[in-house]
Amino acid sequence: MTHKNFKNIDKVTYGRGSFSQLSQIIAHIRQENKQYFVFLVDNYFKDKTLSKKLQNQPEDLVYFIDVDPAEPTTQQIDQLRDQILSKKGLPSGVIGIGGGSIMDIAKALSLMLTNDGSSSLYQGLNLIKKPGVYHLGVPTISGTGAEVSMTAVLTGPEKKLGLKCDWTVFNQVILDPELIASVPKDWWFYTGMDTYIHCVESHSGIRNNAFSLAYGDQALRLCREIYLSEEAGQTQENNDKLMVASLMGGLSLTYSEVGVCHALSYGLSKILGTRHCYANCIIFQHLDDIYPLGVNEFKKMLEKHSIVLPQNLSKEWDANTIDKMATVSYNLPFMWNHAFGDNYKEIATIDYIKSLFRRL
Repeated sequence: MTHKNFKNIDKVTYGRGSFSQLSQIIAHIRQENKQYFVFLVDNYFKDKTLSKKLQNQPEDLVYFIDVDPAEPTTQQIDQLRDQILSKKGLPSGVIGIGGGSIMDIAKALSLMLTNDGSSSLYQGLNLIKKPGVYHLGVPTISGTGAEVSMTAVLTGPEKKLGLKCDWTVFNQVILDPELIASVPKDWWFYTGMDTYIHCVESHSGIRNNAFSLAYGDQALRLCREIYLSEEAGQTQENNDKLMVASLMGGLSLTYSEVGVCHALSYGLSKILGTRHCYANCIIFQHLDDIYPLGVNEFKKMLEKHSIVLPQNLSKEWDANTIDKMATVSYNLPFMWNHAFGDNYKEIATIDYIKSLFRRL
């Protein structure tokens, strides 16, 4: 048996107002090589208060990136890398400020600044040849676990798959719950459910272990407090908890694996462009035969927060669309193996995966 030997984040700063320490945190990195930093900021914050508190220096490059509705692509990373290197050469580091997509863009850009060729060449496990530049993540929405994961998920010409290796992991993250206070309620729910689904799938499969279960159990406990307790809701205290749950949920899946919902979500996102967290929610509600306890609890959360998800989507999809989605999902063997065991190929056939999409 091969045991996972993954690198964790080097440093984590946590607490309300901790974002104000950014310039202090990266000061020693600036001193090491006297270069500049690249700031990648969700376009949502352009001309808002946060954009005036970046603590960037005159020599730094600041990019406001629109991540709605599309998710990061290999072409986007390649173009950004080439533009930055042609402008100013290799930077001291990359700082990502935003949601899961910005986290993934920052991680991928860090790697591709030091590795030749298209990022599509590196979609997979341990294909990156050289470590990237220093990279720091500041999540402004919680739940995806992108701030802690060793994967930078990108949609390429042929597949949606992450750049996955030890070097992908952030050198530093800043978890400031004040930054997620303005998240719209529906996305506060969808991203939080990504954490919840991470843990349900991490637990419910053959790759779980005491390490993944410990992180997942705590993340699930926090999710239930945030979304189901008498104090449930988008409060300051619950935002504090959600940032921690997201991190722990990400570690749970890192040391285990995700399963059926995420495999299907990759297909839905790749072919129709549906945002990952929302796609997970659309799919998970229909998997009660696979994750009965999790789906039952998820539906209680939907009801408590008056979230209504679309139904009968598959009636609008032709056979070719379902074929394409099923093919993307089928080509994620680790997820199916985790969910169904070593005989997964007998269960997770193309026809079975198509039938799951037809439920939606």
